[in-house]
Amino acid sequence: MAKPMPRVTSKESFSQKAVSALHDAQLQKALHNIKDGLTQTRKEAMALLPEYEAIRQQCVQIKTHSLRYLDTYLEAYEKNVLREGGRVHWATTDKQACEIIVKICRDAGAKKIVKGKSMVTEEIGLNPILEQAGFEVTETDLGEYIIQLAGETPSHIIAPAIHKTKEQVADLFHNKHQHPDNQKKITERADLVADARKALRQKFIEADVGITGANFLVAETGQHVLVTNEGNGDLCSTLPGIQIVVTGIEKVVPTRNDVMPLLRLLTRSAVGQQISNYVSFFNGPKRAGELDGPTDFHVVLVDNGRSKILASELKEILRCVRCGACLNHCPVYGAVGGHTYDSMYSGPMGAVITPLLKGLEKTKDMPNACTLNGRCQFACPMDIPLPAMMRQLRNQQWESKLTTTRARWSTQLWGLICQKPKLYRLVTAVSIRMLSIFSGQKKQLKFAPFAGAWFQYRDLPVPENDSFMSRWKKLNTAKKRQTGE
Repeated sequence: MAKPMPRVTSKESFSQKAVSALHDAQLQKALHNIKDGLTQTRKEAMALLPEYEAIRQQCVQIKTHSLRYLDTYLEAYEKNVLREGGRVHWATTDKQACEIIVKICRDAGAKKIVKGKSMVTEEIGLNPILEQAGFEVTETDLGEYIIQLAGETPSHIIAPAIHKTKEQVADLFHNKHQHPDNQKKITERADLVADARKALRQKFIEADVGITGANFLVAETGQHVLVTNEGNGDLCSTLPGIQIVVTGIEKVVPTRNDVMPLLRLLTRSAVGQQISNYVSFFNGPKRAGELDGPTDFHVVLVDNGRSKILASELKEILRCVRCGACLNHCPVYGAVGGHTYDSMYSGPMGAVITPLLKGLEKTKDMPNACTLNGRCQFACPMDIPLPAMMRQLRNQQWESKLTTTRARWSTQLWGLICQKPKLYRLVTAVSIRMLSIFSGQKKQLKFAPFAGAWFQYRDLPVPENDSFMSRWKKLNTAKKRQTGE
């Protein structure tokens, strides 16, 4: 197998990347997989679960309770991991987390590492650090494997390579896989999967260290839960002699019983399945007499700003179970894809959590990459108020003067107009008339003053001839005449 390409990053702003994404025909074709696939399968799965809302509220209560007593449950989890023969490492920052993992690998004399899909390891930038330290790192989730070969970052938290078309993957495998059977380019999906499996199988056998994330941590048992569809997570966990679990501190729940309702919603929300192909509970190194499992087991608990979020007004974002449903239902994500966000967390959940992790001054575009239509909260199995959170982040931007001068002046002007009813009615009446003129004979609005960027990629129906207030006044007047008042 050819050496993976170095990951490519871009200095462009969100707006610049969005323009590029909208002009990318291959990307637009690939993004239809979300609209035609993941969103529809979720809808069908939820239709078969009439008790969905009751389970949803139960899950919200479980996660809210877990976060309220997070320190207690983390200490219980650590105690039970130690009891089972594992070791727990606490990492305050991303740098510290990477240093801990590199040291574990060096102390073990490791050379080759296999990884299961983990957004936390993307968050802390683990792969480049391991490669700089001289380790060979192979991603084993099919989507992650594809983007590693392409030298890219994930564009979706569940389906990292969803921005790739089948044809692009076929070209990539043909160019990167070096084996005798690869003379003719493979194009069928099943054959592409088999080709990836052939390339990865030897990597599992040769690996010294396996690194995975965790969907949940169970405080009462010291177990961690992996939910996968490919089984690569289980292979990373059982074949290498050393296992390292890298996870955020917010993943802990009190008991195994608490995991069950969360699982019922996680897989349905993510990919529309009643349950994933593999749901595995792991608990420390292998015991005497056991044939499978690591001889050395480590858990790296990553804070990296989570404690700060927990102490803020936006702590509800820590309920997120990383299902990706909010991304799948977001019209902005569906139009421009995940790479536009320049973060491992994209879409609505990324628009909230990334500014909280990195700071608003570095991510000021993200809370504004939203129409506030509310579909993300509707789809979220944890009922996280994402639109309200983005509004709150916008308010913080305003108060910190991180918005542009033009935006501040226009917002202040609009606020002034809204405070004066007569002026508001006059402005709306004139605006409606002008927009009607701009719409032309086809009654499709393709231009409006000061909104050139908005109409560059979309047209809108012409607005109604009357404003709501004007129409209400006419109806009220007509009603009074009928009743003789």
